[in-house]
Amino acid sequence: MEKLVLYGFNNLTKSLSFNIYDICYAKSKEDQEKYIEYIDEQYNSTRLTKILTDVTEMIGASVLNVAKQDYDPQGASVTILISEEEVPLHAVDPSCNRGILAPMPTHVVGHLDKSHITVHTYPESHPDQGITTFRADIDVSTCGTISPLKALDYLIENFDSDIIICDYRVRGFTRDLNGNKHYIDHKINSIQDYIAERNLEMYNIIDVNVYQEKIFHSKMILKDLELDNYLFGLNKADLSDEEVERLEKQIYAEMHEIYYGKNLKK
Repeated sequence: MEKLVLYGFNNLTKSLSFNIYDICYAKSKEDQEKYIEYIDEQYNSTRLTKILTDVTEMIGASVLNVAKQDYDPQGASVTILISEEEVPLHAVDPSCNRGILAPMPTHVVGHLDKSHITVHTYPESHPDQGITTFRADIDVSTCGTISPLKALDYLIENFDSDIIICDYRVRGFTRDLNGNKHYIDHKINSIQDYIAERNLEMYNIIDVNVYQEKIFHSKMILKDLELDNYLFGLNKADLSDEEVERLEKQIYAEMHEIYYGKNLKK
């Protein structure tokens, strides 16, 4: 396909919102606390910074600035400012650390040149029902020719999620040499177009797309529920048949309430 020749910079903004949920069952209060500690360690600001830095490289951008923070009692945030191309050192604002982090708080924010990537985590639990959830919100906003869609498979595989909710939108316009406005610079029918088959096969997926507004929405829920993957401090082999059936129904209900965004009848 012939490349579109533009007049000046590509002003289109491409934004991807990638929200994941991980469900777990921890029976005792002690195990619930241990699960939260485990998640907090697995997805601390240092690891999240590495993930976002990998995403930056994957989409063809360069890191300008990183800010990160771990929270008490739990959770972490990272923000990275990025640029479409490597920015010469003399042109970088002195406040930018280019991803070289001195000891600093555990909250992270990354900035790109006119673009950015952020992640925030939200562990939570129900004290009586034993259900605990982990949510991570990742937002990638770019302009120019780089696209956040290139990072979808990497994000899916790094977070190993039960539920994934993706929103993608293209905003603004850019002009060609003849002065014509272009409101999108790539073909897309669905976010699924940019997800590998090996990952699509693992999920049931619903699309809600508004093509004329360049808004694309996909919701994914894991097809197979293997109970041992959802137990913390327990093994399926140690449970009675009645307990197995109860927990499978409880976890199934939790996943589907989150997926459909409403409470289901018990």
